[in-house]
Amino acid sequence: DKLTKKEALMRTREMEKLEKSLGGIKDMGGLPDALFVIDADHEHIAIKEANNLGIPVYAVVDTNSNPDGVDYIIPGNDDAIRAVQLYLNAAASAVTEGRNKDVAAVAEKDGFVEAE
Repeated sequence: DKLTKKEALMRTREMEKLEKSLGGIKDMGGLPDALFVIDADHEHIAIKEANNLGIPVYAVVDTNSNPDGVDYIIPGNDDAIRAVQLYLNAAASAVTEGRNKDVAAVAEKDGFVEAE
């Protein structure tokens, strides 16, 4: 099947668009341990997929949002950028602290650990 120049260009653009939006997921190497969502209504499909895969869902849920499917609800405003920055900084700090505790526990048990 020979494609015209236009068809080849359209196919290339579509592949680049898919790679840009899904490339990070492709290279993950496995399922995530958890899903953190800022806008539960906007990301309802991701929440449903995480529920089907048994992945725990943490989400900021506003008064206008549906909390169905969210395992750990964080009540708060999901529209204000400063609030979103606060939630993301807190979540990143918690993940970093948890990883450091895991490394420290393994090092204490084994005496040596090689951390990334």
